[in-house]
Order: sequence, then structure tokens, then C-alpha cells
Amino acid sequence: MPSIALFDMTRQKVGELLLSEEVFAAEVKEHLMHQALRIQLANRRAGTVAVKNRASVSGGGKKPFKQKGTGNARQGCSRAPQYPGGGVAFGPQPKTYDLSMNKKARNAALRSALSLQFKNDRITVVDKLALNTISTKEFVAFMKCFELERSLIVTDELDNNFMLSARNVPHVKLLKYDALNIHDMLKYKNIIFTQGSVQTVEGVLQK
Repeated sequence: MPSIALFDMTRQKVGELLLSEEVFAAEVKEHLMHQALRIQLANRRAGTVAVKNRASVSGGGKKPFKQKGTGNARQGCSRAPQYPGGGVAFGPQPKTYDLSMNKKARNAALRSALSLQFKNDRITVVDKLALNTISTKEFVAFMKCFELERSLIVTDELDNNFMLSARNVPHVKLLKYDALNIHDMLKYKNIIFTQGSVQTVEGVLQK
């Protein structure tokens, strides 16, 4: 059964935490990770982009000039795409990009991402994350103490002082355990878990 060191906020080791082999030592299925990431990014798209085609542009109901005798190519409407102010040919129209993935496959993708990060020694577990006051300086000192940057922080309870202290620090994102997702786990170089969030995530992702 895999284990990981448990630290406090000053990087003093306070114990060892046993991890679920199903969650943190699972087979890394890259195809499921790719599928889950693709679906998450696709579902972020609003799909509201649109342009006017020739039917949507106002005016142009009258034939610009007669069919024959002018020496010009025949034209039926001054709102055709070749005219200035005309409609756009084959332009984008509103559509939905929603994709779906079944829960079993999505959980397998999350287990794969966690196992990959654990295998690469990019997971840190802290007993709790809380600050007495709102202080970006204290939060930065905490990150420097662990020599971490570009980190995703996953907690079981959001401490208001800690959250407000972290929000102005670049390349750091704070999440509650129920918002854990494949995109953030792959985007950030390191993941910092609280002890409670590790246990909760294991309970959700175990088969």
C-alpha cells in the first residue's frame, strides 16, 4: 500500500499517510485522460459565435440592375457575399459543443491523473491549511517553505483567510475536493492536498 509523508504548514513532518492503491497507484490510462480533458474543454465553449448570412442582412431585396444588356455579370441581390456589406458565406453559426462521458470512465481518468502525479513525486499532503489573518506574504512564505510553484491546492474545508491570501498569487489555484478536475491536475506542476481532502477523494474514486 503506497504511503506519503504528512507535513504541517512549516514543513515539519508529522506522520505518514497511507494512500489507496486503487486511487494513487492505479494503471495510468492516457486515452481516458485525453478524452476527459477534451470533453471538459469542449464543454467550456459557449457556442454563441455567429455572423449574418445573405438572408440575415437587411436590404437588398431589389435586383441591382437588369439581367441583360449591361455587360456585367448577372446579379440577383446586393447582399450576396461578393458585395461590400453583404452576408458572409459559410460563416460560423451558433452550435452546442456539449460532450459527455460516463461516470465510471471519468473516475478512471481522475485516478490515472492522480496516479501519474504521485508517481512523479508531485503530490504534497499537509495536515491542514489555515491562516490567522489575511496575508499574501504568509501564503507566499508557505509556498517557498515547500519550494513549490505552479500548484493546485485541494482542501476539504475552505479557510476564508487562506483563500483570500492565495487569490492574488499567480500560478496558484485553490479548489475544494468536490471541484477536482482533470484539466487542473494536468495543468499545474504540483498538487497540495490536505489530509481530509485526500481521504474524501479516495472515498469518491474508489471502485
